[in-house]
Amino acid sequence: MTDPRSSAVSAVRRRTAIDALRRGAVPESGLDLLATGLDRFESALDAELDAVASGGSVFKAVRGEYGSGKTFFTRWLAERAKQRNFAVSEIQISETETPLHKLETVYRRLTERLTTTSFPPSALRPVVDAWFYALEEDSLAAGTDEAELDGAVERLLTSRLTEVSRHAPSFATALRGYRTALGDGDEATAAAVLAWLGGQPHVASAARRSAGVRGDLDHFGALGFLQGLLTVLRDSGHRGLFVVLDEVETLQRVRSDARDKALNALRQLIDEVHSGRFPGLYLVITGTPAFYEGRQGVQRLAPLAQRLATDFTTDPRFDNPRAVQLRLTGFTQESLAELGTTIRDLYASGADADDRIRSLADDTYIADLARAVGGALGGKAGVAPRLFLKKLVGDVLDRIDQFPDFDPRQHYRLTVAHTELNDIERNLAASASADDVELEL
Repeated sequence: MTDPRSSAVSAVRRRTAIDALRRGAVPESGLDLLATGLDRFESALDAELDAVASGGSVFKAVRGEYGSGKTFFTRWLAERAKQRNFAVSEIQISETETPLHKLETVYRRLTERLTTTSFPPSALRPVVDAWFYALEEDSLAAGTDEAELDGAVERLLTSRLTEVSRHAPSFATALRGYRTALGDGDEATAAAVLAWLGGQPHVASAARRSAGVRGDLDHFGALGFLQGLLTVLRDSGHRGLFVVLDEVETLQRVRSDARDKALNALRQLIDEVHSGRFPGLYLVITGTPAFYEGRQGVQRLAPLAQRLATDFTTDPRFDNPRAVQLRLTGFTQESLAELGTTIRDLYASGADADDRIRSLADDTYIADLARAVGGALGGKAGVAPRLFLKKLVGDVLDRIDQFPDFDPRQHYRLTVAHTELNDIERNLAASASADDVELEL
């Protein structure tokens, strides 16, 4: 039966999703078209997003083994946030590029990856420009004369950033410097000041002096700047900010001193979110069970372990989606095949060879392909989605669509080369003791 989600999808959304799967990547958008098994989370998470949109704040930890769909899940949730007019930022935590214990770097990555429904990364400048426009409109609506507009905007700026200025006065100072540079027609200085506001280091000293700020953003200033960014987003029409800190489990592989600092920074972030300092923030981290349960991860810092403690001793069917930690259980052979049929229907609904695709790549064939890919990875269906979807789209559906005489049962033999696997998949493939796995039909 055709998935009803596939029948009314724009060509652009369909192509974007399919192209990403062909590359073996998680699509940046269109995740609602592919979601299977996430309906049990929808009600609770939508309620949390609505609470954040009303001025609350939420912290959520997502746990799952490799291949359980953590990136898919967070991007799916990010899309639901965007539907509520949230800004979104996805940040990859890494020892070299974005160490968690350096919150100034995390903030910089946040602004670099900031996106909205209207603007791709980095959306920082459009957001700031929209904020100043909103201040001008509010001033005019209050009866301000055009000749007095600059003064009225300055008063509104000061008023709305009062709380932010208690922690990070340079945030408001930089915004004033940015607006002044624009008013003077000095685009180079305006861009440099905005870069400094976004946490970029090594901004020209002349630009910083003209804006009245000094030095680079530090660890503690980053929290104040995040608070300021939330204020700017709210006043420019956005209902919140959804932030993902992905692959936090990489902390387990860093030096012990850096790991301890990072775990404490995470504890500090959680406490700040729960204290109400960041109204409009929905913060998510992702990690493996080993990170949450192992001695080199969360359990290394008792106060952090207490904050993230969640009961997972019951059947996963009864997991509480309102809890601070969510468990993703990964795919079974059945759910992997179900995902495959969803992709097949999405692909076919925009293809010239619609009927042939549905006939040759029927549900039975897709189930067999899912079983074969899982077999190539040591029988681990839970880590097979990336490779399975890549093979399904690139090796099977594309060929049926383009070659009228191609029949996957006759002309396609699944092969899994080690060069197309990542490290985890490669280890599992080795345990299967086979370089090639042939479909048995």
